[in-house]
Amino acid sequence: MEPTSGKLRRAAMFKRLGPGVITGAADDDPSGIATYSQAGAQFGVNMLWSMVFLYPLVSSIQLISARIGRVTGHGLAANLRRVFPQPVVTGLVALLFIANTINIGADLAAMGAAAELALGWGRHVFTLIFAGLSLTLQILVPYHRYVRFLKWLTLALLAYFAVALTVHIDWGEVARRTVMPQLALTGATVTMIVALFGTTISPYLLFWQASEEVEDEEADPTTDPLIDHPEQGPAQLSRIRWDTYFGMGFANLAAFFIILTTAVTLHAAGVTNIQTSADAARALRPIAGDLAYALFSMGVIGTGLLAVPVLAGSAAYAVCESRGWPVGLEHKPRDAIGFYTVIGLAVLVGVAIDYSPLDPIKALFWSAVVNGVIAVPLMAAMMIVASRRDEMGVFVAPLPLRVMGWFATACMGAAAVTMFVMSWR
Repeated sequence: MEPTSGKLRRAAMFKRLGPGVITGAADDDPSGIATYSQAGAQFGVNMLWSMVFLYPLVSSIQLISARIGRVTGHGLAANLRRVFPQPVVTGLVALLFIANTINIGADLAAMGAAAELALGWGRHVFTLIFAGLSLTLQILVPYHRYVRFLKWLTLALLAYFAVALTVHIDWGEVARRTVMPQLALTGATVTMIVALFGTTISPYLLFWQASEEVEDEEADPTTDPLIDHPEQGPAQLSRIRWDTYFGMGFANLAAFFIILTTAVTLHAAGVTNIQTSADAARALRPIAGDLAYALFSMGVIGTGLLAVPVLAGSAAYAVCESRGWPVGLEHKPRDAIGFYTVIGLAVLVGVAIDYSPLDPIKALFWSAVVNGVIAVPLMAAMMIVASRRDEMGVFVAPLPLRVMGWFATACMGAAAVTMFVMSWR
């Protein structure tokens, strides 16, 4: 029998994982899986370097987001109101809501398509079931219970590690191309790099992690905003670092394996035109077999169940914090009517997109454009807040974190400019 101390250590470690690991796993939503699959199918192992490069960037900017939430006791939108005029904040939040609802629609459609691939029927029916399940859990289950469900859903990413075990991989070639990719500087290459940046560093993740730090603090009677109780700082900031580095590392490694799997199967077989995660799963079956196909499909459904509430929740946090309304999944619906209304609207509009004649691929493209627009000013505002002693007290972001945060902001700015230039050609 296993010693009790071992069980306690594992339970304590699991408890320390929260906003960071959930945020990281939500980054690999079905839309993100489609992008990573496209990268592997089109460019083979030559896009693996991007996940290594992006890991410190996404970790740094998410650390700053979490730090702001835990120190101030307020989410990002509430802090943005102190930096930008209200009309600017309202505009950014409106764009975030539009981008999130499009993303929700695409993710729900991908989940329905994955279920149809497994059962042979019912794409729209499963889309409605998944939407209803997500909405019901968010509205009826208090945060301290709901967060446990989200933590377990992060294990869906293990499906993509398992897929890699079902195919042959030349690890020497993988190592070489990760360090020295063979890429021509073409429009297609630049477009894919921009897409990978936009998929990995997304505004909704910043809003979510900051707000969930606030939720965790409010749900735990032993903790308070660090600005009021700085003695709690060392323990809380250590937890945030562990949680965020682990969560983003887990997510980026899963994305690495999605690119790798599609590279050694689809790209190697000459299948380069992948538009959705369902396309990737469907194409895998005759090449990699039924097991790889099933694991890939289950991963799409599992990550979608995690990502949809994060997308809807982050939109609700942003809208309601920007208006000064009550927020929080711990609240009963009657105590935060606006918050739960926004969640409901985001999911319902997402479902409507699935039933509309709107091309989901074009919708996702414009969603990425919108995210590119709001990511740069949002990240810049975060860096300003994290550097201001009047906002953060003794917990201003240390110099190395500020350098990485501004570097990540500059990279996203370059990606956004490139995306605009290429979209208008």
